[in-house]
Amino acid sequence: MDFQNGEILYFNKPLYLTSFDLVNKVRYKICRRLNIKKLKVGHAGTLDPLATGVMIICTGKATKRIEEFQYQTKEYVATLRLGATTPSFDLETAIDRQYEINHITKNSVEETLSKFIGRIEQIPPAFSACKIKGERAYELARKGIDVQLKPKLLVIDAIELLSYKQEEIEIRIVCSKGTYIRALARDIGQMLDSGAHLIALKRTRIGKITEDNCIDMDTFDEILDK
Repeated sequence: MDFQNGEILYFNKPLYLTSFDLVNKVRYKICRRLNIKKLKVGHAGTLDPLATGVMIICTGKATKRIEEFQYQTKEYVATLRLGATTPSFDLETAIDRQYEINHITKNSVEETLSKFIGRIEQIPPAFSACKIKGERAYELARKGIDVQLKPKLLVIDAIELLSYKQEEIEIRIVCSKGTYIRALARDIGQMLDSGAHLIALKRTRIGKITEDNCIDMDTFDEILDK
């Protein structure tokens, strides 16, 4: 592998690690192995710390292809808890409100999901990397500052209900760049009149790259040895 000239690597991002952390770890391991001080490394699409799955990391001259990968279709499998909300729309923050869920049925969930297919406007979460006057929205939100973000246009190609319990659903989403699955969980909960938040998220595909194409950080040293 010629990391300085440019390589494209497919990783399975582990839980709790930020996308920035993963990039730093990859850069550190490569630089140490090559005995170099600097190497250009970047990723093609952020994953939240509480999400796992496919991440594309580019090195050297291949970083010029990052935007190309960012615009490719993405697929996720998400687990939503119904009947409760959190400020971050996931498990990063504690439950702030609970709702009745007795009115929810499998049919009502499937009908609600179908309404999100196509071109939709979505307001990004306050706990997101969107910038407001040079500051990340999540930095402001964590300080208790009210964050107002503008809706963004995106495309949901498909939503499939994989499993249903009255208090918990698992769904598969195929979507465009810029889709926040946490915000989708929020909007699904609002439409069901029950509230909802994300309790698990895995990105299973970017373009044609699936989990089967990815390597784990635990085995990256072995790959570098070879």
